Amino acid sequence: MKKSTDVNHRKMTAALIRAAVFLAAFCAVRLCADVVETTNGARIVGKVTRIHGGVVTVATDYAGDINVKQELVTSITTDHPVAIRTAEGRRLTGVITRAPGGGLNVSGPAGSIATSVDRIAASWAAGEEDPDVVARRRKWSYEAGVDISGSSGNGTQLGSALTFKSKLTGPDDTFQYYANYLRQETDNQVSADQLKAGVDYADNFTPLSSWYARDEGGFDHVQDIAFYDVAAVGYGYSFIKEKDQTLTGRAGVSYRYDEYSAPGSASLSSAGADFELEYGKKFRKAELHDKIAFVPAFQDPGNFIVTHEFSYDIPITKSLWKLSLGMTNDYDSRPVADLSRLETIYFTRLVLTWGEASTAP
Repeated sequence: MKKSTDVNHRKMTAALIRAAVFLAAFCAVRLCADVVETTNGARIVGKVTRIHGGVVTVATDYAGDINVKQELVTSITTDHPVAIRTAEGRRLTGVITRAPGGGLNVSGPAGSIATSVDRIAASWAAGEEDPDVVARRRKWSYEAGVDISGSSGNGTQLGSALTFKSKLTGPDDTFQYYANYLRQETDNQVSADQLKAGVDYADNFTPLSSWYARDEGGFDHVQDIAFYDVAAVGYGYSFIKEKDQTLTGRAGVSYRYDEYSAPGSASLSSAGADFELEYGKKFRKAELHDKIAFVPAFQDPGNFIVTHEFSYDIPITKSLWKLSLGMTNDYDSRPVADLSRLETIYFTRLVLTWGEASTAP
């Protein structure tokens, strides 16, 4: 009799354990029970975190964030309130359920809305901002870089550079300020001592066309330029404007002023043209930038300057530090005295990035 009682007790204990496991699993599913169903019969269980730009984003424990094209979604249900905006402009925070006759119901304390998947313009977490409002807001990003190089042996060389750039990016315009300082000594002689600072503004009046205004000033003591300034306005066009690749050309008019420190050298003050070409490419874990500008003087087309900068940026951390490798070329067709027309500088720079619009590739 005692043996039979023990067997029954063990069976009851096992049954209770199985029931507890089932109940725990059921509760775990209920804690994250948003369901997205698609046209091919797929059923994605997780948490709907966002609907924006024709994409439904579902956070899952087993595959991370899953992005599904909204046009392929047939049904969405949530077990928690979310904020929605319909194509008609109606807004409500509530729980999304499937309507008996098809479509969706969104029910909350402020009322209910009958809609369908294709009529949901956007959805986001309750209490947060509409993603379209966030996207239209201008955002600042910043970069500060430093590089120090040196060598010894047959000759000695020591160089350092400081850079700073801030950019305000909006949906239709961009403003940026930048400043760079470089000093280098070779065999105890100054071989580079230059400063450049500038502002640049571009406003897109169509998706591909823009007008721009820019101004850059500074000095180059090795080239005997005590002060220079180049101001320009003109028209810009994006030949390529994709998420991971851009190619933009500019053409406009400019004003160039050069004041030389060499005795007897007359200053240059002339209107001119302004031509620029800038290319950018984002790779999975790196970014490439290449920009060239050509500024000829109207009073003497043979007197022109060409500036070129190339950089390849590799992120060190997800959002803060990156390593920038590149080169700059400055060409002056009419340098002072017997100075070289072309000045090339190579750099390896550690850059700190921060701000709202600063993201890693």
